Amino acid sequence: MTDAARDITMTVGETDFTFTLTPQDVTKYFNAVTPNNKVAPSNNLLTTTVKQEDLASLRPLLRNPVLTMQLAGALLEEYGPDVEIVVKKPLIGRTD
Repeated sequence: MTDAARDITMTVGETDFTFTLTPQDVTKYFNAVTPNNKVAPSNNLLTTTVKQEDLASLRPLLRNPVLTMQLAGALLEEYGPDVEIVVKKPLIGRTD
């Protein structure tokens, strides 16, 4: 992953929203999420990374905490790299 910003456009209903994410934005989000605090970091991620001309249309959608979490989840999923990860299990009881 690079330090470059990445633009991601999501369509909600019939409205497009463009977000610009950086590794610093994602790190700040993950550092803010706690077991008792998930919606506020998601809201902050969305409102601070959306293009300013889209912010007024986005704010009413963020009144619903479930939609806020869905939008942040979709944004983070799209931002993540497409990397295949395989965890190999140890062979128990096998000696070579």
